[in-house]
Amino acid sequence: MKNTIVKVEGLSHQYSKDWAIQDINFEIKENRILGLLGSNGAGKSTTMNILCGVLNQTKGNIYIDGINLKENPVEAKKLIGFLPQTPPLHLDLTVDEYLIHCAQLRLVKKEDLRNAVEKAKEKCGISHFSHRLIKNLSGGYRQRVGIAQAIIHEPKLVVLDEPTNGLDPNQILEVRNLIKKIAKDKAVIFSSHILSEVQATCEDIRMIENGHMVFADTLDAFNNYIQANTLIVSLENAPAIETFKEIHNVTAAEFLTPKKVKITFDGGQEIAETIVSLSVQNGWKLREIQFEKTSLDEIFAQLSKKAPSKNAAAL
Repeated sequence: MKNTIVKVEGLSHQYSKDWAIQDINFEIKENRILGLLGSNGAGKSTTMNILCGVLNQTKGNIYIDGINLKENPVEAKKLIGFLPQTPPLHLDLTVDEYLIHCAQLRLVKKEDLRNAVEKAKEKCGISHFSHRLIKNLSGGYRQRVGIAQAIIHEPKLVVLDEPTNGLDPNQILEVRNLIKKIAKDKAVIFSSHILSEVQATCEDIRMIENGHMVFADTLDAFNNYIQANTLIVSLENAPAIETFKEIHNVTAAEFLTPKKVKITFDGGQEIAETIVSLSVQNGWKLREIQFEKTSLDEIFAQLSKKAPSKNAAAL
């Protein structure tokens, strides 16, 4: 049975008269990667700042491995590693010098310093750059150094804010694999507004919009949250496009090829039965019919629209 590393209860925070977030609740178990999604201004950054102990919440509690972050911040923060969107690197230091400095800031014991540095470098694949100045590293390896400083004290929770931002495709793939490696013995929060990154890396999804949690489940559930609303139909004797547009609940139709039609619809998926029936009646010679899976971007947009407005949430 996996242990719960993070427990967030009724988290709310108010700036002046406006509530940035309200009643946020979620848990993260060890060995899990949680994707925290949210558009700009949704409340994601506020949640992360509170979670990392940078900001004290107005209401609610956060427990890190059972320790209340607000009541015992020093002990709780010892269990947290954080990589902000812009890694806090000292470019004129070597990799070793920087990581030793970070380990000291994290109160790693003097006798354990060297071992902690070597272990973090090995896990992040940067051992061969020990004596290289950080300013002479590529963007991908700088990001690895940033991740190394976040795990050097063996935290139970690692928080990564947009860790693949600005990297090229090869570097993104390397960082994804590194995050999965880290999650083998830690809980990881991966914050991003890029859905494809979350899809490739995370197992669980929490989405905040207008200060409220609008989705909390697994990635698979997120992918299947909204029913498909598009059909791809292949017909040997396809009628004019207007014929499809006249079908009840069809909102749009277009030919992809002379024999393949894309149909967008509202309502239930019984539209497929209607198409099959019409094909038989009119000799369209239906060859194939399939629902088109809703993309993550469309799911994100639809969930955002369902979120309460900030004005409605404000007191």
